[in-house]
Amino acid sequence: MTVTKDMCIGDVLEMDEGTAAFFLEIGMHCLGCPSARGESIEEACAVHGTDCDALVEKINSYLASK
Repeated sequence: MTVTKDMCIGDVLEMDEGTAAFFLEIGMHCLGCPSARGESIEEACAVHGTDCDALVEKINSYLASK
């Protein structure tokens, strides 16, 4: 499956828990919070001032390498 910026963070974490490291890298340390898990990747990147496309690319590269 390919990750997109409109996907909920919770759905991405359920696909592969290893993706948590990428969210932690952008300063998103509240991954267990219900509201954070319901945010889209794009929303989280906007809050944390991170390039959404770069994050999605990193996650998809990680998933493709497995």
